Order: sequence, then structure tokens, then C-alpha cells
Amino acid sequence: QVELVESGGGLVQAGGSLRLSCAASGRFISTYTMGWFRQAPGKEREFVATVTWSGGATTYADSVTGRFTITRDNVGYTVYLQMNSLKPEDTAVYYCMAAFARRPSRVSDVPYWGQGTQVTVSS
Repeated sequence: QVELVESGGGLVQAGGSLRLSCAASGRFISTYTMGWFRQAPGKEREFVATVTWSGGATTYADSVTGRFTITRDNVGYTVYLQMNSLKPEDTAVYYCMAAFARRPSRVSDVPYWGQGTQVTVSS
């Protein structure tokens, strides 16, 4: 079983920054790809970014490339999402996830989810 606990959401003005954190624990946690999805009101949950514990390889959605950076702390098993140059369209609940796939594209590809943290970007 894997447990994921997010923190760091909030309200920010357009152009601002936020950093999300995800504390991960559980058996074989180091074997999973970690990452983030988000879900805006009335929309489907969508992929944002992933990182591997070993080597720190990353993948990003086109919509966040160049603005968001995903990193990981292998000692504390924490994953971070640094979000810069935020836009109103980034407003969503952000979910930490653990998956087997290097770049899960569908919700059904993800076996473990955090509870979500709200990010609101005002214009």
C-alpha cells in the first residue's frame, strides 16, 4: 500500500509562483514513477508531470513545459512541483500520484492517488 499526502496549494495572482509537495510512503515506493495530475472544474483529470526516484528523469505536459519543474528528494521520499508564471487556466485541484508507467496518460493508468490540493490563480 502506498500513501501520498500533498501540501502547498493556495491562492496566487497570475504570474506568481507556488510549490506543491507530496510526501510518499509505503512498500516498494522507490519502484514507482511519481508525478502530478490536475482536475479543473467541469473537466477531466489530466497529466501534468512525472519524475523517477532513480535518475530523476522527468516528463511534462506541453501546457506546463517551461513553467513547471518537478523534482524529488530521495532521502525524505518527497516530490515537489514548482509552478512559475502561473495562469488562470492552471486553476485546478492538483493530485499527487504513483504509477508503474513512465508517463501515465490516463487516470486508469494510476493505482495510487493523494487527496488533492487546490490551486487557484486569479487574473
